[in-house]
Amino acid sequence: MIIDGSTLDPTAAYKLLIGSILPRAIGWVSTVSTDGVANLAPISFFTAVGRKPPMVSLSMQARSDGHLKDTFVNIRDTGEFCTNLVSLPHAHQMHRTAAEFPSKVDEFDAVGLEKAPSQLVKPPRVAGAPISFECTLERIIPIGDLDDHIVFGVVERFHIRDDLYLDRGRIDTAALNPVGRLAAEYTLVENVFTTPLEDHILEARREARMRRLDDKDTDFSPIDTSSWSASGSIRD
Repeated sequence: MIIDGSTLDPTAAYKLLIGSILPRAIGWVSTVSTDGVANLAPISFFTAVGRKPPMVSLSMQARSDGHLKDTFVNIRDTGEFCTNLVSLPHAHQMHRTAAEFPSKVDEFDAVGLEKAPSQLVKPPRVAGAPISFECTLERIIPIGDLDDHIVFGVVERFHIRDDLYLDRGRIDTAALNPVGRLAAEYTLVENVFTTPLEDHILEARREARMRRLDDKDTDFSPIDTSSWSASGSIRD
């Protein structure tokens, strides 16, 4: 199948992108509005982009109603944000914060999460998150025709759970149980390997499908339900 990208509407293009670029890291982004209201939302177009200074990027779309997301507005207006790593115990609360709450709603309170204070920036961190970054805004770049933006932030403080910080500045990644984003679902990162793998392992997995941790059918996808939105938010 060959598809000409220029022929696709935004929803069709988004479906192909999120179904092909995976698993994606989730930046669970906490911000504070100029009115002092905390906001928390997952961003799965999230990655590291620089080393000196350490930097991350967030790519953000507008809300389903076309307005700018609170996360973007807060970063733009205050110049500060935190990213929090999502592990399995927080997966459901993370998913709930993808809903489009009114701007005056504090998502920490709405989903029952405890705040942890930051050192340098005003946005709180997610208490219990194994790793969090305190970030300051470096630049914003508008992208495309639909009010999408890329946000670049400098990581000013790394908060790493003590047991995860190993000799020579390494992270014990095998102890994290991180949750990643697939198309409209999630994946638990629980396998690790180096290459090359032996032929019998490759052959055994040649036609294997992902194993579901829930009780849904193997071909289930939230994209086929009314809860999915091409804005990256959820409707329930």
